[in-house]
Amino acid sequence: MKKIIPIFLLPLLLSLLLQVTASAQTFPNKPIKIVVGYAAGGAVDVVARSVGQSLSASTGQPVLVDNKPGAGTNIAVKSVIAAEPDGYTLLMAANALAANMALYQPAPFDAEKELTAVSLVGRVPVVIAANPSVPYANVKQLIEAAKNKPNSIAYGSPGNGSTPHMAIELFTHAAGIDLQHIPYRGGAQAITDVIGGQLPLIAVNALEVLPHVKSGKLKVLGVLSPARSPIFPDAPTIAESGFAGFEASVWYGLVAPAGTPKAVVQKLHEEVQKALQSKEVRDRMTQVGGEVVPGSAEMFTTLIHNEHVRYAKLVKEANIKPD
Repeated sequence: MKKIIPIFLLPLLLSLLLQVTASAQTFPNKPIKIVVGYAAGGAVDVVARSVGQSLSASTGQPVLVDNKPGAGTNIAVKSVIAAEPDGYTLLMAANALAANMALYQPAPFDAEKELTAVSLVGRVPVVIAANPSVPYANVKQLIEAAKNKPNSIAYGSPGNGSTPHMAIELFTHAAGIDLQHIPYRGGAQAITDVIGGQLPLIAVNALEVLPHVKSGKLKVLGVLSPARSPIFPDAPTIAESGFAGFEASVWYGLVAPAGTPKAVVQKLHEEVQKALQSKEVRDRMTQVGGEVVPGSAEMFTTLIHNEHVRYAKLVKEANIKPD
């Protein structure tokens, strides 16, 4: 049975529709804020500022980056969920958006219901780096050594449940090996300990180890991505190491609060796609060791869902707990 809208409500509904349409047509007419759940200077922050500069140039409005680190990015995510759904508050999300729904119990949020995907921005591979003195030169040799002495090889990560930690857990499951995980509170101290010889391996995103690889203090055993990294062209990929189709990258993308008008989301998506075609954004993404990933908002929505499913399975099987 069809519901009939009372005739006296029609003017109100028409007025609301015209307001939404007018808002979308004039969007943006004030500064846009991109919230980042990490401290300034990291890869996510660099990507957010690069995209923000391009958006500012194309829209004529300032784009401000607001760093809100803490609670594994949950503080930043919740602040955006609670923001007005008008397109002026966005989140530069990474893998933690999908992982934290499984990692923290009860789940701190439901990204698939409380946020709207705007656009995937890019990917940066997780790398396995080592002290130059370790006897293995690549992932194949690491696997062989780990199989000969199970759980005897340790690796550091930026913390329990961090993207690099989850990436290595996925890798060890696929390779059928056991590595000893040493969680740190951030990647800097872990890198210092690997350089100092207290630890043989580290799993981090490509950007964090770049200066140390250039100086010869670290060597890259492999990148966990299907294609070679532009900043480590000599390092073999995980696919070349015998795991075709395997990928464990750090991805970045913009999301908005649920309820943001579709026309505004579409406008933002179009502007981000323009930004991803610019030389400046592409160069900055290459500088952090990654690549831009243009695509539809629907593609990003699917990625968030698939990553949530994948991480939920991993967290349960490996009994991973947050720091």
